[in-house]
Amino acid sequence: MKKISIAAAVCAAFAASAAHAQSSVTLYGLVDAGIAYTNNVANGAPGHGSGRVALQSGNISGSRFGLRGSEDLGGGLRAVFVLENGFNVNNGALGQGGRMFGRQAYVGLSSSQFGALTMGRQYDSMVDFVAPLSGTAGPFGDSGFAHVYDNDNLQHSVRLSNSVKFTSNDYAGFKFGGVYAFSNSTSFTVSRAYSAGASYNNGPLRLAAAYLQINGSGAAGTPANSNSVANQNVAADPSEFKSTAVGGISTGNLTADVQRTVGAGVGYTFGPAAVNFVYTHSQFQNTSAFGLNPLSGSTHFDNYELNVKYALTPALMLGLMDTFTDGHLNGASGARGGFATDPKWNQVNAIARYSLSKRTEVYGEAMYQHAIGHNNTAVMYNAGGNSATSNQVMGAVGILSRF
Repeated sequence: MKKISIAAAVCAAFAASAAHAQSSVTLYGLVDAGIAYTNNVANGAPGHGSGRVALQSGNISGSRFGLRGSEDLGGGLRAVFVLENGFNVNNGALGQGGRMFGRQAYVGLSSSQFGALTMGRQYDSMVDFVAPLSGTAGPFGDSGFAHVYDNDNLQHSVRLSNSVKFTSNDYAGFKFGGVYAFSNSTSFTVSRAYSAGASYNNGPLRLAAAYLQINGSGAAGTPANSNSVANQNVAADPSEFKSTAVGGISTGNLTADVQRTVGAGVGYTFGPAAVNFVYTHSQFQNTSAFGLNPLSGSTHFDNYELNVKYALTPALMLGLMDTFTDGHLNGASGARGGFATDPKWNQVNAIARYSLSKRTEVYGEAMYQHAIGHNNTAVMYNAGGNSATSNQVMGAVGILSRF
């Protein structure tokens, strides 16, 4: 009887362990809110701006909650899924154009030998591989540190809907992956997107590179990122884009027949300090400016970013970042209002993040941007409005809590 009892107890323990290993679902999230000040916000009168003080959601990280699930299928294979929502903590409104799970929504299989194959709404390879070396990374400055117009998508203004993604396992520090987003229409080659990238980590050294292309409809009148219904299947949903002013020209949305972005980064860690350099090049073919005829040729941006992060104590992180963006509007002329055809911007960001616990931290950040070029204005991301002049300053303090 004693042997039977012991055997039964062992079987019960194994059954409980197997049941625990079979599947899991985790609720997670982040809530970020703070008070932000921005000067020189354009108020309609040319060259005149006003100060703005606001309670702002997602100063450094977009507020979100999500569900992450995994089921053990045996043989090193698991079924996985993620459903992630974005929202505004100020008023509870949905983010990403009102989508219920606008940040991420995918399901797939993960192999312990090869990697993961997933399908749904996902990030591109610029976000997966290059962004972690940038100040736009979540543990750094995130949304407040985005490059001008987020032209290279390191701040993931755009997600790829209808996408299939492969992400490899880590092979001695080397990882790679790729994404293909279908148009979900009879025109297979238009309104689609694809991306690929790789990274290598070896001790203190980190390297990464990636490429992203979004194809439009083949006509500048209905560009890849426009309001055209045919283009809303891919990442090109206008609700995800910001109102912009390229070289002083108000464009509504920065749009194009084809968008191509390539980027690379290198980083090195010295004890509590990390130094990173990131370069990205974004090209928008047959750019269409709101209210103007499409520009001939292309519009492109070159972004040069240097950032330093230092852990002063285990609880206090300090960060500094400088980004120079060199733009060129090919086909623009003085007939378009005498605005700069080669606009440039230099932006300096600083941040301090202090952890009150493993889940909660307080932060303070400051940003300054200077625009170069005739009639060019500062256009800081997440500032609450474009500047009326070539200079703009923004500062914010807030609290961020994870669960």
